[in-house]
Amino acid sequence: MGDPKVLPMLKELPYVHGGMNIPCQDGRLLYNLITQNGYKRGLEIGTSNGYSTLWLGLAFRETGGEVVTIEYEPLPALEAQENFRKAGLDGVIDSRINDAFKEIPQIEGEFDFVFIDAWKPDYIDFFRLVKDRVTTGGAITAHNVISHDRDMEAFLEAIQNDPDVETTVHSVSTQGVSVSIVRR
Repeated sequence: MGDPKVLPMLKELPYVHGGMNIPCQDGRLLYNLITQNGYKRGLEIGTSNGYSTLWLGLAFRETGGEVVTIEYEPLPALEAQENFRKAGLDGVIDSRINDAFKEIPQIEGEFDFVFIDAWKPDYIDFFRLVKDRVTTGGAITAHNVISHDRDMEAFLEAIQNDPDVETTVHSVSTQGVSVSIVRR
């Protein structure tokens, strides 16, 4: 993880765009989840400027995998693509600019890791869209489940009561990350 190209970016980018990026602690949580489980194929919904994707890209490079990331807004997506190139992770990260609801059905195959950090009211629909495409033992993760709890009530209820997943909520930062392991 001590990549000399990426480390400075991980220190700078959290403060770009008014600090809208995930906290470093949450990035480490995602990195560890991917590397400790040897996940090989990831999907990120909501790229922004690519800060969280850098954590994912580092992890998937370590496991020999890849991650597809989707951003709806062109300007941050283009900034993210430049950040991936500067970090030397553009070979591990497949960055797409589109509506995730339209793009995900076009992506072939399964995933063993999904990270959702997009428009909060859409989380439940994203979960439903990807759940059947995540392998047994794979993880569906979501950001801001503590800090945006009012927007997350239906989503949290759905993932905590779904018999196909086992969900825990991690509070390594004040924002919270849900981790739903697929058990079907």
